[in-house]
Amino acid sequence: MNRETDNSANRPDENVTKMVESIDRDVERGEDIVMAGLCIVMMSTFFAPVAPPAVLLPFVAVTFAVSAGLARLNYRKIERKLANFLVMIEEPEQSKLKPLEAVFKASPYESLSQSFNPFKNIKRTAKSILGGLLINPLWMPIFYMIGLQIDEEKKLIALNQAVMSIEQEPVDKAFEFYA
Repeated sequence: MNRETDNSANRPDENVTKMVESIDRDVERGEDIVMAGLCIVMMSTFFAPVAPPAVLLPFVAVTFAVSAGLARLNYRKIERKLANFLVMIEEPEQSKLKPLEAVFKASPYESLSQSFNPFKNIKRTAKSILGGLLINPLWMPIFYMIGLQIDEEKKLIALNQAVMSIEQEPVDKAFEFYA
C-alpha cells in the first residue's frame, strides 16, 4: 500500500518529465528542419556550374523560406502543446515549466505573413538591401530569408536551453544534498 501512495505522489513529476522529453524531441525536430534547409542550400553549390544564377538563387531563397516556415510551425506546435499541458496540471508542476513559459513570452508566435512582410521587418529588410548592394541584387531575397532562418534558430536555441535547465534541476538539487 505504501508503494501505491508513492507511485501516485510521483505521477505528476512523471507527467512533467514526459512532457519535457516530448518538447525536447520537438525542439530537436525543429533544429533538424533548420539544418536540413541549410544543408540543401550548401549542396546547391554543386549545381552552380550548370544552373544559371537566375534559377539557383531563387531556389536558395525558397529553400530558406520553406525551412524557416516549417520551423515556425513546429515552434507553434510546441507552444500549443505546452499551453494545453499547463491547463491540465496543478501549480507545483506548473512552476517546474516556468523556463519554457518564459521563452514563449519573450518571443511570442508571430504569423508567417508578418515574418515574410518586408515592411514589418525594416531592420532585416535594410540588412538584406545592404548585402544585395554589396554582393549582387539577386541576393537580397536570400539575405532576407537567412535573417528569418536565424530568428527561428535563436528561438530553438532558447527553447533548448530552457529544456536543459529543467532537466538539470533535479540533478542540481541532488548534489545540494551532499554539500
